[in-house]
Amino acid sequence: MKKLVETAVAEALRDGGDEVIRLYVAACTERMAPLFIGLRASTPGRESHLDFYAESVRDLWHADRPLADAAERVRRLERFPELQANEEGITDVVDTYAFFAVLTLRHALPAHGSGNADDAVSCGHVVLTAMGMLDQNVTGAGLLVEEQRLQSLSSSGDAAGLWDASVTAGRERFRAVLGRLPR
Repeated sequence: MKKLVETAVAEALRDGGDEVIRLYVAACTERMAPLFIGLRASTPGRESHLDFYAESVRDLWHADRPLADAAERVRRLERFPELQANEEGITDVVDTYAFFAVLTLRHALPAHGSGNADDAVSCGHVVLTAMGMLDQNVTGAGLLVEEQRLQSLSSSGDAAGLWDASVTAGRERFRAVLGRLPR
C-alpha cells in the first residue's frame, strides 16, 4: 500500500527519535479528536468511550515519556464498535469519520508507547486519507494540503504552537463534516 505521508516527514520520524514520534502522533490525534468526540457525543452508551478517547489524546501530549499502558489502551480501543467487522461496512458520513478518528488513535497509541516510526507513519496515513476523502466531498476545503503542512510541522520536533494549530484544524474538520450531514 502506498503511504500518503511525505518522504521527508517519514524520514524525520525515523531520524528524530522517540520524542519526535510522540509529538507527531499526539498532534495527528488531536486534529482528529473532534471527529470522534463531536460525532459520538450524543450516542447513548458511549460515555466511557468518549472519556477514554479524550484521556488518551490528552496523555499522548506527554511526549517526554512513553505511555506505560499503550498495549492495554489498544486492546480497549479495539473493542470500540468503529473497529468491529460489519457486514454492511461503513456507509454514512458520521460513521466514516468516527472510524478514521478511532483508527488514528489506534495507530498513535503503539507509536507513542514504543517510538516505532512505522506506527507513526500509519497514524499519519490514516489522517491524510480522511482529509483526502473530505476534500473530495467538500468543495474548496483544502484539508489535505493543510494536513500535509501540519504533519511536516509536527515531525519537526518543535512543539511551539503545535497544539493550538492542531486544535484549530480539528475544529475546522468537524465543521466540514457537519456541513456534509443532512439537515
